[in-house]
Amino acid sequence: MKKRSLKCFPDVSRETIKQLEDYVALVIKWNPVINLVAKGDVADIWGRHIEDSAQIVFLTDIGSLWVDVGSGGGFPGVVAAILLKAISPLTKVILVESDARKAVFLRQVVLELDLNCEVQNKRVEVVSVQAVSIVSVRAVAALPKLLKLVEHLTEKNTVCLIMKGKNFSQELKLARDTWSFDCDVVQSKTSADGAILVIRNVYRAKKQT
Repeated sequence: MKKRSLKCFPDVSRETIKQLEDYVALVIKWNPVINLVAKGDVADIWGRHIEDSAQIVFLTDIGSLWVDVGSGGGFPGVVAAILLKAISPLTKVILVESDARKAVFLRQVVLELDLNCEVQNKRVEVVSVQAVSIVSVRAVAALPKLLKLVEHLTEKNTVCLIMKGKNFSQELKLARDTWSFDCDVVQSKTSADGAILVIRNVYRAKKQT
């Protein structure tokens, strides 16, 4: 059997790798029923989803509360929670997923892997939490709409880690018509066209007169 590792964190513990492997096994087991990942991604689930999700974990200070919006099959939220279990066990991850079946899957993962997570089967608009350190998002909406969806979750020190594809520059430009924010663009380690937007200090821009 091929020995697994994380390219972005080559010194990660064997126990963490084992948890990631167990998580992958659960995704593959449930996928025919719930469609957690595209069929074409199953063969490269480690690179396409695990590595892709893991790369965001150390892009900022972790803090005590991480909210993952539109968790779906758990990318990046569950992957982050598995890594945080070893490096920041007191950090709680809230997995927000509006699809009831996917929420059931996420709860099973949290139970079986003993993760410091809470699953909220809600639309993000009605989620109510305070003192959020990090908001992570992968493939939910275009940036202008996305910032509106998570506005109530962000505070002065909240950092948004937003995973985007090749159109991220255009989305940034459009978002700045309505929003003011600081943004560092980090090149994705798993996609030549992708980027992680590290966004801070989000607030609505003043209307021009």
